[in-house]
Amino acid sequence: MDIYLILRIAIVGILVTILNQILKQSNRDELAFLTSLAGLILVLFWIIPYISELFSSIKDLFSMM
Repeated sequence: MDIYLILRIAIVGILVTILNQILKQSNRDELAFLTSLAGLILVLFWIIPYISELFSSIKDLFSMM
């Protein structure tokens, strides 16, 4: 995992937090929730390949035993 991915996740987190605060102050709670959900889905799509690689490594480790 490279530092670039960690920085992208942090930037998305900061942006989502700022947008949530702005939307909640303007009584747009539904849009704030959708913004959080979109940020979560975006980050999950970024880390799915790393999770898949982790499970493959674990499977290979136990198949050697």
